[in-house]
Amino acid sequence: MSLLAIGTIAYDDVYTPFGEVKMIEAGSCTYIAMAATQLVKPVQLVSIIGGDYNQDFLEDLKRRGADLEGVEVVPDGKSFYWAGRYHDNMMGRDTLDTQLNVLADFDPKVPSAYRKADYVMLGNLSPQVQSSVIDQLEGKPKLIALDTMNFWMDIAMEPLKKVLKRIDVLVINDEEARQLSGELSLLKAAAKIVEMGPRILIIKKGEHGALLFDGDKLFSAPALLLPTVVDPTGAGDTFAGGFMGYLAATDDVSFDNLKRAIIYGSAMASFVVEDFGTRRMQGLTKEMIDGRIQQFIDLIKVEF
Repeated sequence: MSLLAIGTIAYDDVYTPFGEVKMIEAGSCTYIAMAATQLVKPVQLVSIIGGDYNQDFLEDLKRRGADLEGVEVVPDGKSFYWAGRYHDNMMGRDTLDTQLNVLADFDPKVPSAYRKADYVMLGNLSPQVQSSVIDQLEGKPKLIALDTMNFWMDIAMEPLKKVLKRIDVLVINDEEARQLSGELSLLKAAAKIVEMGPRILIIKKGEHGALLFDGDKLFSAPALLLPTVVDPTGAGDTFAGGFMGYLAATDDVSFDNLKRAIIYGSAMASFVVEDFGTRRMQGLTKEMIDGRIQQFIDLIKVEF
């Protein structure tokens, strides 16, 4: 099955208690692709970059199974750039700089070969841009998932509510779920959000795992305790890539398979935080991924 992903391909400067990196390859599309191509190929990317982007890294993405036909290149432009510093407890971060650069004028064009994608992952961009991608699709995909954040809730709530009516899966964190719904209880928040449109809701809780809501069904996925978290940047996008990659590979959107996809996404996210950027993802093997999946299975296995 085909997977289409829209988002950013960017450069980041990241500062954590474990070190710092500058101009490392990042962005939501990048993380989604690095996770999803472990399971399904090709992953069709729609994004925009400047002529300054690392061509060797792009070629590596291609070798892994990313299709870059939908990545617009502005030869004399600069790629999207973000810089952030994580707090000592790694729970919070401060944005030091954001430069939209070519992203400021991003008007995504979905190539004709992508328009019948079976599975679609709308990465964290403005709801207007996300909606424009849906407009360009031919037919109804089997599943459309969307990621968003509190920034868009602050400045574009009405466009966000409109696009929520057009998707199947919403992926947000617990803080965002409370802001979107106006409810403190995550159960009440989930009920309100589902009324806005998405049939399936995933609420990420960081080091406390994730919740999956599908109708009246609920699944709580654990988080894996790691000895060291070096860089949390991109963990949510990596989770989304693993989740959607698993669904596209298995072509099964039943509740039981959604639970398996949550575990796969969680496993992929647990790898990416162990090093800066996508470095940890680049050397993964099937055996390593299978071993990490088994650790999650052992966490949730209970016999009476």
